[in-house]
Amino acid sequence: MIRFVWLTVILGVATVTFSQEQSESRLAVEWLFQRYDSNSDRRLGPSKIPQKIRNLFDRIDANRDEFIDLHEDIAFRTNRDRQPMRRSHPSLAKGIVANRDIEYARVGDNSLRLDLYSPKEPAARRPLIVWVHGGGWRNGSKDRCPALRFLAKGYVVASINYRLSGVAIYPAQIHDCKAAIRWLRAHAEQYSIDPRRIGVWGSSAGGHLVALLGTSGGVEPLEGDLGSLDHSSRVQAVCDFFGPTDFLQMDDHAVPNAPFKHNAPDSPEALVIGGPIQENTKKVEAANPLTYVTPDDPPFFIVHGDKDPLVPLHQSQLLFDALKRAKVNVKLHVVEGGQHGFGRNSDVDKLVDSFFDKQLRANSK
Repeated sequence: MIRFVWLTVILGVATVTFSQEQSESRLAVEWLFQRYDSNSDRRLGPSKIPQKIRNLFDRIDANRDEFIDLHEDIAFRTNRDRQPMRRSHPSLAKGIVANRDIEYARVGDNSLRLDLYSPKEPAARRPLIVWVHGGGWRNGSKDRCPALRFLAKGYVVASINYRLSGVAIYPAQIHDCKAAIRWLRAHAEQYSIDPRRIGVWGSSAGGHLVALLGTSGGVEPLEGDLGSLDHSSRVQAVCDFFGPTDFLQMDDHAVPNAPFKHNAPDSPEALVIGGPIQENTKKVEAANPLTYVTPDDPPFFIVHGDKDPLVPLHQSQLLFDALKRAKVNVKLHVVEGGQHGFGRNSDVDKLVDSFFDKQLRANSK
């Protein structure tokens, strides 16, 4: 289900986010709320609200004080959306079966699972695209997978879960992602996967993890000891949507009135590495995709909005520049006016399709 915020829907300037990125969406909402709070009093009176949405004012103003504060805005949205939800499953291309909740590894009591969409009957080997969800490393789920559109184009698609920062700190997250890639290779014949053609795609925290998958192939400390260790975790193509690449530089390049500080002890980055980032620079270095860039990295396609309030565009520019210096095949596409995500942008969709087709289908021989 796609959730919208009353203010940003009607003004048409908000990021459309999936429910798996709800916490990041809330931060973006706070930033947009501040944008219309011209005198910075953390309240919106009728005069601050466009005429066309003033009919909602009384419904949101719960305490009837003639002002809307951020908590009332969030409460209105939450109460509106607090309806019983069924886990919906999208329709699949003919001949495709959904293999859901497959355990690819286990850590103590934690079962690490993936969904795999593959041909119902044995078929010629197909390229695989693996989706890695976002959510600030602390939220999110494999249940929403935008890569499913590739099924109709002759791909196999997987969507994976990984341990979140409330369960384990870094490098658990990249260990899990690499274990998933190895499991998929180990079971390639069973699911009609071509193990030589695996691409990864992720957004935000998922963008960070797929970038790491791309740059850290063969880096032993990041491999972990889970899953099918006799198979490679390397990937052949990376599509990174607005993923962090150097945590220490994020605050220096944030947009004005960014909703939180990455250097804060409770930031998503601090929670995933286990402490404030400026006090744990070695841990941050080990988590940064930039650290591992080498000339043998796979092709990258990076997409980022130039108005992103959560992950500055500069993060993608850093990765692009580093890959360019290493002579890696890389392209950066900047979405003008794009914030932390851009919904279903047909132009971006076409570019992503073209990238994976070129890297995974054209090189099939």
